[in-house]
Amino acid sequence: MSRVAIVTDSTSSMPQEIIDKYPITVIPQVLIWGDQTYQDGIDINAEEFYTRLAKANIMPTTSQAKISDFQQVFTRLHEEGHEILCVLISSKLSGTIGSYHQAKEMLPEARIELVDSLSTSMGLGFQVIEAAKAAAAGKSLAECKAAAEQARERTGLVLTPATLEFLHRGGRIGGGARFLGTALNIKPILELRDGRIEAVERVRTRKKALKRIIDRVEELIAGRQPVHLAVLHANAPDEARHLLEMATRQIETSEELFTEVSPVVGCHAGPGTVGLAFLAGM
Repeated sequence: MSRVAIVTDSTSSMPQEIIDKYPITVIPQVLIWGDQTYQDGIDINAEEFYTRLAKANIMPTTSQAKISDFQQVFTRLHEEGHEILCVLISSKLSGTIGSYHQAKEMLPEARIELVDSLSTSMGLGFQVIEAAKAAAAGKSLAECKAAAEQARERTGLVLTPATLEFLHRGGRIGGGARFLGTALNIKPILELRDGRIEAVERVRTRKKALKRIIDRVEELIAGRQPVHLAVLHANAPDEARHLLEMATRQIETSEELFTEVSPVVGCHAGPGTVGLAFLAGM
């Protein structure tokens, strides 16, 4: 049994086989739809979410992971003899780290450390995986934390949404940026920069947007090897597969992952979003 347990939140959107392989506990974010509350990825999955969203008159909202969920996980893992490392969604995108801190204060006897990923989706997921690999190899809590922090400096996330309205409505992108996509056939390119989603460029067609994502990822990788690449999508699997095929023809990779973002991420990104996350040089 690994002495260090890795904890993350559901926005990491990692493939289930990776969560099962390593000592990773995933705490669900909260989706609120009318008078109903769901645990992200537990009470509602992506297929159910997008099916309902297409017919919805009331739009869903989200809330950060619960303090009580962190507390229960921390208590269980501590009682099992673990030290705990939490690698969580960017503090500039969510209040989840606030829930972490409050839960940690309730269990002062436990050894618990935090890494603010400054990312989400597989930009976060790659950091979690590196920490989990270190934990599985018997590394110390400090070494696991260092692995996640090193990965944080080597990860990136570039995406294009079908519309900016979901991101703007949820406050995850600057006010003026919503106008980037209003002109006919203008498609925005977004990037995680210093923990925030920034609209960095616009192109004229979806085809050009997909190509520009790949080019931008290649620029950010800057020749570093090995490259771990993940395609992510919000209810756009065919386009995501096409994007991954295009990317692997252009970028030499050591690993490719196909991921669907969780309902909470989909609530903000909006259906039709596709993108690439990478870890380079580790």
